Amino acid sequence: MTDLSFENVSITYRSSSDRGDVVAVEDVSLDLPAGATLGIAGESGSGKSTLIMSALRLLPKSACLDGRVLLGGQDIRELSFGQIRAVRWAQASIVFQGALHSLNPVREVGSQIIEALEHHSKGTWTTPQKRRDRMFELLAEVNLEAAKSSAYPHELSGGQKQRIMIAMALACEPDIIIADEPTTALDVIVQKQILSGLARLVAERGISLLMISHDLAVLSAVCADLAIMRHGRLVEYGPSDKVCLSPQEDYTKQLAGAFPQIGDSESRLNPRTLKPAEVARAEPFTMTDEVVLEAKDLSVSFDTRRGRERAVRGVDLKLRKAEILAVVGQSGSGKTTLARSLLGLQEVEPGSQLSFAGKPLPRKTKELRTFRRQVQMILQDPAGSLNPKRSVYEAVVEGLKVQGIKDREYERVIGALEAAELTPAEDYLESIPQELSGGQRQRVVIAGALALDPQVLIADEPVASLDASVRGEILSLFLALKKNLGMSALIITHDLGLAWNIADTVAVMKRGEIVEYGEVDRVLSDPQHEYTQELLAAVPRLGSQSLVRNE
Repeated sequence: MTDLSFENVSITYRSSSDRGDVVAVEDVSLDLPAGATLGIAGESGSGKSTLIMSALRLLPKSACLDGRVLLGGQDIRELSFGQIRAVRWAQASIVFQGALHSLNPVREVGSQIIEALEHHSKGTWTTPQKRRDRMFELLAEVNLEAAKSSAYPHELSGGQKQRIMIAMALACEPDIIIADEPTTALDVIVQKQILSGLARLVAERGISLLMISHDLAVLSAVCADLAIMRHGRLVEYGPSDKVCLSPQEDYTKQLAGAFPQIGDSESRLNPRTLKPAEVARAEPFTMTDEVVLEAKDLSVSFDTRRGRERAVRGVDLKLRKAEILAVVGQSGSGKTTLARSLLGLQEVEPGSQLSFAGKPLPRKTKELRTFRRQVQMILQDPAGSLNPKRSVYEAVVEGLKVQGIKDREYERVIGALEAAELTPAEDYLESIPQELSGGQRQRVVIAGALALDPQVLIADEPVASLDASVRGEILSLFLALKKNLGMSALIITHDLGLAWNIADTVAVMKRGEIVEYGEVDRVLSDPQHEYTQELLAAVPRLGSQSLVRNE
């Protein structure tokens, strides 16, 4: 078996810009013995991805490494290209974060697994039939049906794509699996399946696991030891239970508190953040009985290769003034289709009733444009929502131009940026998206919606791709918008902790139906439906017994 060691590793990215060289990792020493499990936690920019990429010599040419990275006792810098190519996949393999971007969209996933065997297996699986048989073995190992081998990536769910990535990583029977945020943006059920699958592989095959995440609860479920990184340095290191439950460093405590534990009264309607959004009103708005957006017997169907399938089934839903309603459920439960229907972006079945401010949802283009000034949508990926070539001012003003609003343009943009807590607003006007952090980009998207002075925000997974501390800032902002402006929000999410953190009510969706609906305190503290109970049971908890030890 192979072990992995980082000895006084420092990694610097050379730059020709005025900012000079960037130190990404500074004097880090870590050990992953054969058969062990190690998690590395930290936010974006902490250096954790740079560190693990150095293990397989996957860093760009601009990176300069000092110290030693030892794989099976060999310094990876001393290996020839042929030797390091042989090490990859056979001794150590990696599961990248974005399965959608890592898989070839125009090739069947089975052929992509076989490709790994063709290029990296030596003396084993030497014939096409042996490689094909091995591919089916790997699919079974990650709990996928053999028929999925002929599917293309876009035909698979997020969890299925991630399992294909794990199957590829296991193809050549490596000693070490390196997993880079393998469950980011997956729903809690699929996340538990992926984590349990990794834990089972560690237990049954004795492989080593090096996994990184910004969520301590996820890491503590699988990894026996945890390392915490910040600004490229190692700030805390030890057994996962001790690091999670008795952290010594303030930064570790901040990470541990960023994801609320459902049932914790201190985090109820109180996102933990060092930068809470300001509540400016002496008497903040609270939820009223006035219904602003309503759906009755809402159903939506799509034509598929298997025939006509119903994505939303007879949904009844009310959003009140100054209410935050969280719609939770797994991927494919119909949450996003529901949101699109409420915006008039999705055709609904006859008999479905949608209303805004007591009036039926308009159907004509001109009337819909007026309606959408009042109901704005915030998409999941802020980077994908913004034009990379357009400034912050141009991004925020776009909605005003679409709506034909010309008066007080500059003042509206400044006001929207300030409401989104981007202050002083003037400092951001000329910035382009790549110059902003993930949290700042999400605030720009929110500011674009606020510029139209809407009554309702519909947000689709608004914090799924954000760091722990930034997550708290954005959730705090939603609460402040409710309290300062009386704004209503419908938030689509798979994160039950988000609902506990900021929502007044929660609707649980499964296969297009709402199976449980009510006040957050009641539904999440005393769930009545077995599906809600299943979702809550799948949420990882800090310091929970390691799945590796349980398996």
